[in-house]
Amino acid sequence: MPRPYELLDEVATDEGTLELRRRGERDFLILVGGRVLMTSALTTTELALAEHGCRAVSELPRPRILLGGLGLGYTLRAALDTLPRHALVVVAELNEKVVEWNRGPVAVANGQALADPRVRVFVGDVMGEVRRVATEARVPRYDAMLWDLYVGPKPTGGGRDPLYGNESLRSIAAALSETGVLGVWSETRSQAYEARLKKQGFTAQRIATGHGGVRHAVYLARKGTSRGKTSAPGARVRRQKKR
Repeated sequence: MPRPYELLDEVATDEGTLELRRRGERDFLILVGGRVLMTSALTTTELALAEHGCRAVSELPRPRILLGGLGLGYTLRAALDTLPRHALVVVAELNEKVVEWNRGPVAVANGQALADPRVRVFVGDVMGEVRRVATEARVPRYDAMLWDLYVGPKPTGGGRDPLYGNESLRSIAAALSETGVLGVWSETRSQAYEARLKKQGFTAQRIATGHGGVRHAVYLARKGTSRGKTSAPGARVRRQKKR
């Protein structure tokens, strides 16, 4: 019988209690309202999001990345492992407790990702940063944006969603560089979101990740005409061992 998880810390949020649990040294869970938000045991799609999204801009001398959502830091770790030494990764996380956990007990699982000199982290809404960049002409654009957020696009509808709707995609396009890349993790496939990406001028692909089990979706969408290399449509990512 596997060992039970121990509760390390918790904090009240609008969506319920946010909890950090650990089993052994490196096996972590983050739950919100009793639902698993992130686990060390299932990281395949998060790693695929970072690896594919960052690989698309890794040949740039100083790529700028905006990462929405910190979680257990696996997506950030994979991004850092893919990017060159002069990259900048700005991480937006809504809850300061999650940042605290990543600087503390969770750091052992993600290789001290927040200590990397390429990383800047702030507590706040990632779309606030997108709108700031989109509306200020002299601010440098991001070469890639990666959304590793709770649930992801809705399977149907969602045109007015503050993160995945039409208005948000227009702001994202304005805040991306000329051929910037948007990577999005989704709990399920969303044909409605795929249609919105196309409508807003993105060339998108859905990346398959592994065989069987829980089948989350990873979207990789490039703004404008592609001049860089991305994985072929339908590219399959082999299952990763947990780190």
